[in-house]
Parts: sequence; C-alpha cells; structure tokens
Amino acid sequence: MFRIIERRGWWFALSLIAIIPGIVYMAWSGITRGYALPLSIDYTGGTLWEIRFAEAIEPGHVRQVFVDAGFPDTTVFTIGDDKTVQVKLKSINADQKATLQTGLEAKFGGAYEELSYRSLGPTIGGEVSRAALLAVAVASGLILLYIAWAFRQVPHPFRYGTCAVIALIHDVLVVISFLCIMNLIAGWEIDALTLTAVLTVIGFSVTDTVVVFDRIRENFRRYRGQAFDVIADRSLVETMVRSIGTQVTALLVLVSILVLGGPTLAVFVATLIVGFISGMYSSIFNASPLVAAWEDRSLLPRKTARPATDGTPAAA
Repeated sequence: MFRIIERRGWWFALSLIAIIPGIVYMAWSGITRGYALPLSIDYTGGTLWEIRFAEAIEPGHVRQVFVDAGFPDTTVFTIGDDKTVQVKLKSINADQKATLQTGLEAKFGGAYEELSYRSLGPTIGGEVSRAALLAVAVASGLILLYIAWAFRQVPHPFRYGTCAVIALIHDVLVVISFLCIMNLIAGWEIDALTLTAVLTVIGFSVTDTVVVFDRIRENFRRYRGQAFDVIADRSLVETMVRSIGTQVTALLVLVSILVLGGPTLAVFVATLIVGFISGMYSSIFNASPLVAAWEDRSLLPRKTARPATDGTPAAA
C-alpha cells in the first residue's frame, strides 16, 4: 500500500504551492490595475486589428511599434501564417490609429494590408462570464446532491459530494494560477476561448473523483470493519492505473495540438493540459484525503498506528 491518505499533508501542501501564486497575482493586480485577472479585451473592451504584411514578420517587431506609440499592453500574435498578425490593444480613436499607421509604414515601408479593424465592448464578455459562473454554481450544486444520493449507502454521503466539489474548485484555481504566471512570462490573457477551456476542465475534473469514490463504496462492503484510510488507500491503488492511463491518452493528443497547432491555439490547449493534470492529481491526492481529513476532524493525519490488516474481504 502506498499510504496516500497518511501523507495527505504533503498533497495539500503541493496544492497550496500551485494555487498561492495565482492568489498573490490577483491581489496585486486588483490593487494596481483595478481587476484581479489578466483579462483580454473580450472582457475589458478594446480594439482588434488584423494586418497582413508582404513578408513574414515577427510579432515582437510589430508590437514594438505600438509600445513606442504609448500602448505597452498591446498583444500581437500571428494567425494563419507568418505574414498575418492580430493586434489587441485598448480602445483608440481615429487620431491614435493614424499615428499607429504612420509608425507601421515607417517601420515596414508601407508593405502591409489592413484585413479588419473593429472595436469591442466589454458587455458581451461580461454577460458570458456571468452565465458561465451561474452554470458552474448550478452544476456544482447538482454534482454535490447527486453524489450524496448515489453514496447514501456509506456513512456520511454528503461529505463525498462536498469533497468532489472542493477538488473541482482546486482545479479551477490551479488553472487560474497557471494563467496568471503565464501572463507575467508571456503576456497571456484570459479571453472567451480560455473560458471555454476552464469550463471543459470543470466538466472533466469530477469524473475520476467519482470513479475513486465508487471504488471506496464497493470496498466498504467488501472490507467491513477496516479503518477508512485503509479502505481509501486500497481504492486509490486499485483505480490509479485506470485514472492515469485515461488522462495520459488525452494529454498525448493535447500535447500534439500544442506543438503542431500554432500560436492561435496555444493558450487554449495549454490551459486544458494544466487542467487535466490538475484533475488527475486532485482525484487521487485531494478528494479522498479530504474525506479522510473530515472523518478524522483534522487536515493532518493523527499520529496513531494504522491497524494491521491481511486484506481479506469480509464474508458476504
């Protein structure tokens, strides 16, 4: 036995290490910028400008033109090919656009074509976010109630639903922390596509947790009289290979897309990868240890000897 439950303090500490950077970032950003998350213009409003050049171009060279003109928060990345870039920046007026066009002409000799130029308001992004938050809240409540009903034959079934929802929230916080760190490193921002990735992570997060809990329920009947941590450890070991194998197959596909899919999909796919890894981790090292901590009334394991067991199933 790996005695995962007995080492739950380590697993909870690793989760905190993954989450704390995001909390610190959100506190700092909320104080200095007025909003906690690194939101794109989908939520804050701004200008979306697509430009095609005659020759292949480095996004960094294009961004430098905007930075020199007084728009340091501009993000630029290629779309479709190495000649076309999409520029996202805060709302600008006609005079500011003319100044930027002059800078682009001076930098690249006028050899570019404006494919599209539009201003976006924050209303649509705000409405989508509110709808998504409401959907997540309703889904979490339904998950909690369903698991509590499905596990009604084991002691304290409500705890299983609650811990599954906590593990789900953990995965969302890990993803947000990752995005905050990448905002500092590479300027990544949360847009509508990123929100889609977070919702997908939420949908997949609870599946492995339910599989582990279901095995605990089965082992409660097979190994009557054994301590909860023994039964939980046995259940985790029995389902671990299945959980890891299922997630690895999905991760292989996502890594392939990340490597070959280009920069347009990078943030979306990387968010999914981190979310899936976090979901695999939380289903094994967080959800069941949380139930055990609730059972012991202590986040850290009590210093008591584990009862010996020969692993013999109870008589029917």
